[in-house]
Amino acid sequence: MTPPQVPGARLRHGRVSLALSFFAQGAVFALLVTRIPAIQVRYGISDGLLPAFLAAVPVLAGVGSVGTERLVRRVRPSVVLRVVQPVVCLALLAVGAVGSLPQVALALAAFGLSVGALDASMNMLGVSLQRAYGRSIMLGFHAAYSLGGIVGASLAWAGAHWQLPLALLYGPVVAVLVPVVLVIGRWFVDADGRAEPGGTGGGTPVAMRLLLPLCLVMAFAYIGDSTVSNWSAKYLQDVLHSSEQLATVPYNVYTVMTLLGRAVGDLGVRRFGPVAVVRTGTVVAAAGFAVVAAAPGAWAGMAGFTLLGIGLCVIVPQTFAAAGRYAVERHGPGASDTAVARLNIFNYVGFLIGSPLVGALGDAWSYRGAMLVPMVLVLVTLVYARSFGSSADRYGDGHERPRTVDVGRGSNGL
Repeated sequence: MTPPQVPGARLRHGRVSLALSFFAQGAVFALLVTRIPAIQVRYGISDGLLPAFLAAVPVLAGVGSVGTERLVRRVRPSVVLRVVQPVVCLALLAVGAVGSLPQVALALAAFGLSVGALDASMNMLGVSLQRAYGRSIMLGFHAAYSLGGIVGASLAWAGAHWQLPLALLYGPVVAVLVPVVLVIGRWFVDADGRAEPGGTGGGTPVAMRLLLPLCLVMAFAYIGDSTVSNWSAKYLQDVLHSSEQLATVPYNVYTVMTLLGRAVGDLGVRRFGPVAVVRTGTVVAAAGFAVVAAAPGAWAGMAGFTLLGIGLCVIVPQTFAAAGRYAVERHGPGASDTAVARLNIFNYVGFLIGSPLVGALGDAWSYRGAMLVPMVLVLVTLVYARSFGSSADRYGDGHERPRTVDVGRGSNGL
């Protein structure tokens, strides 16, 4: 393996700082989405208007991701991330602190645009840092995001339990996170392996047809994820006849399994390669949906959602990694950022489609049958599994097993 282009200590600092960035974003996003009912009550958002508000955030996030693709042609992804992450935190605070419906609409718009830029630039740095490391570390970043989500959801639960005003809940969190993200931004490492500042970003054109299989995989994975986040509680309570308290458990279990799966997933990729890990995750996730659809009772349903967490958690990080690697192989390192920004749009596509799709099918057909649709869509990943890597690539750096598959570099050694 070609030696890293920067000192080992700098790479480690970049890895830790980026993991903290993922953690912070996971916490902030969870604090927003888990308190949607409180936001609706505070600003008097009607049930008819609420879906428009909720849909606007991912739509604007997609716009932010497209804008980031263009922006990184002039500045590095680390600069984008350093600027937008405090903006996301402040937008969260504004959502809880402003005084009128038009103002909260603007705050949510700012959140959506900046979170799209944040997601894109954060994953750009993750993919490029994995390339510099020469081994799989991308799942670890997403594990940090999952851990942040658990912390954020726990804080939101505490706020709801103690009936804290949104401004009082969000204010202390933002007061802590903004200084933290400003400090850790100093140690971000960019695509060429040199720490910012200075230099320019990527932006090399990438043919969309080459990314289309990975875009579909990304969208289908998020359809599966949004199905769990939006329908698990209702499914357990209305279909499997659980208690209201028990109905809150499946998503928590799913989130914990996502964290655990991602925490150990990099070891699996290093040992068996990304193709095997993605195939295994896909089969496990499909089995989870099948168990949920056929579950005779609540505990069997929770077992299915547990399998879903274990299976789905590996797909998204590996999709980003595969897109970056393919772009580098065909167009050079500068193309990786473009590929990641375009792929990132499809996580919002899946998020937008998933919940309405399952709801419409559940109302028109049955919720058991509706659970089979994301199962089939997730299984499409098996068709494109070979897009995630080649067993011909090796590390040979003395730190991994000889059978380890290189997910970070292209076959041309870039």
